[in-house]
Amino acid sequence: MEDMKITEISIQNFKSLYNVSFEPGKLNVFIGANGSGKSSVLEAVGVLSAAMTDRVNTNSLQRKGVRLSTSALYKSKFSSILKESKTVYLAIKWCKEENAYEYATHLTVPTDDDSWKYFAESVTCNGEKIYGRSNASSAQMNNKVGYYTISEALSGRDYVEAGKYVADYGIYQPDTLTLRGTVPDPIQVNPIGLNGGRLAEAMSDLFYENDGDLMFGSMFMEDVLELIDWAAEFKVSKPKKSILNPGVPSTQQIIEFRDKYLKDTAAFTGYDASEGALYVLFMLALAMHKKTPKMFAIDSFDHALNPRLAKKVTELFSNIVIQQNKTVFMTTHNPLVLDGLDLTNDDIRLFTTDRNKDGHVEIRRVQVSEELLGLKQPLSRLWINGLLGGVPELL
Repeated sequence: MEDMKITEISIQNFKSLYNVSFEPGKLNVFIGANGSGKSSVLEAVGVLSAAMTDRVNTNSLQRKGVRLSTSALYKSKFSSILKESKTVYLAIKWCKEENAYEYATHLTVPTDDDSWKYFAESVTCNGEKIYGRSNASSAQMNNKVGYYTISEALSGRDYVEAGKYVADYGIYQPDTLTLRGTVPDPIQVNPIGLNGGRLAEAMSDLFYENDGDLMFGSMFMEDVLELIDWAAEFKVSKPKKSILNPGVPSTQQIIEFRDKYLKDTAAFTGYDASEGALYVLFMLALAMHKKTPKMFAIDSFDHALNPRLAKKVTELFSNIVIQQNKTVFMTTHNPLVLDGLDLTNDDIRLFTTDRNKDGHVEIRRVQVSEELLGLKQPLSRLWINGLLGGVPELL
């Protein structure tokens, strides 16, 4: 059976995204200057996910990791716009088994409560409208609820599978204290919280033996340990006084490490481990766990990773995401992340975000060309030298 593939996402009048569209692959990396709209792209996809599969309000946006703004700030407010649009427009196209689908909606931002209202909503298959409603519809419908998942017209297998594919989208932003287990994750989703909560529990599902080899998900344990070069072993265990100070808050399960340079009795937990090790394990668990959303985002993928380690983790993460048929959107400021991307693989796509003279975000895909290859420089160097775009204009 052919897998679902997202072919285009369109966004209008959402924050700095006045009118943009892009064609995603499986792994999509956004680079750009601070304030160039990278995070807004991830958030717009979050609003789209909520609209298509539930409703859009404070609770649904928080579950997806979307920053909560005042109603006025959700819509584009550029001084160059003479007539403001009443709605935020979001659309997603996908294909499966030679059929092309599109979901589109116009939403009005909250006024009297925290609920966004559906001004219009439609679904097409191969250009033919399968479902549609608007304020002009004669039928009495709840304009605070999305009808994609409850309309009988959309009860077919392909529609249901597409809804499930985007439903659990979330923006992950791992936080060191949360990964260490000393503070609770404010957004607890399955299998890992959006800030890294319950990492130990998710990891415990990934350990198994295969023909005598210890595995961590789809990777041999020895290959994972190469990424954490000081570690001789890591596992998930219960908290105990011998490795964790009683004064340190803890979860029911903890990550236990053994340093290859220390005695075997000198085990310690994630509370005392380097944060880089925790971020590596978080990224791998997120990519490999069966219960991870099919579509998700990571804001600041490179956080706390050494540049060379970021490159290697990017390579591994990319391969796993493609194998698992997930769609991932992520941002980075680390040039070495780019060197971990194989842009000759069409499933891996790099985009730059820049603001034009009116402040509108423009998204451009960076593709491997003969001109770029002729420069014989890694992507990191090309980005730093301003040859890819997505850099601030500094004197």
